[in-house]
Amino acid sequence: MPRRTRADRAAGWLAEAIATGSPLAPLSADAAPRSRAEGERAALLALAELGLAPCGLRTLGGLAGPMVGGRLLPDGASVLGVRHPVATAALVAVLAEPLEEGETAPPVLSAVHPALDVAGSRFTTAPAAAALRAADLAGLGMVVAGPAAPPPADGVMIETAAGARRTDASSAFLAAAAAARRLGGLPAGALLVVAGLSEPIAPDADGRISAGFGALGRVGAQIL
Repeated sequence: MPRRTRADRAAGWLAEAIATGSPLAPLSADAAPRSRAEGERAALLALAELGLAPCGLRTLGGLAGPMVGGRLLPDGASVLGVRHPVATAALVAVLAEPLEEGETAPPVLSAVHPALDVAGSRFTTAPAAAALRAADLAGLGMVVAGPAAPPPADGVMIETAAGARRTDASSAFLAAAAAARRLGGLPAGALLVVAGLSEPIAPDADGRISAGFGALGRVGAQIL
């Protein structure tokens, strides 16, 4: 019987936490990933154990992790069950052509959606170490996306209650594509999610959050 690695052991605990919704205690020394690559492998193994196929890739704070179709919600949705929620503005791109390993060209996109990323953690205390955050699906919680629009030719002005910030969408998606290629590539139709494009968005008294994306429109959600 093959020896179980730390990534295997971490994946087992993460899969249980994802399936049950129960908080995950700190991992033991023989299960906690020690590198970003080990954490990324644990995240993918956890989804495989649950029979969940990623629909793309999501980046946040320099980490990359799988995007899962069931975590994508429409504009105005209520966000439930995200532990330690942190909301930021995001952009979701749909690939018009596959991303192949070894290539460096900018991704070819068919559409872009303005979005709100509500990151979270499956741990009782959100981990600080990059390896553990990578294993924790890079903080994947829920992504609330607005209607599709043509890919912007210029930067996107993102406005939240904390202020406005122009984002170079092309550079953001190029970095996400590089991460996807490093992890094996993506097929046409897959999603590239770039989160963390604003400071954390504080919910109002009713848990509502929103962000404006210039010509791409405005997206809102409620964290419950």
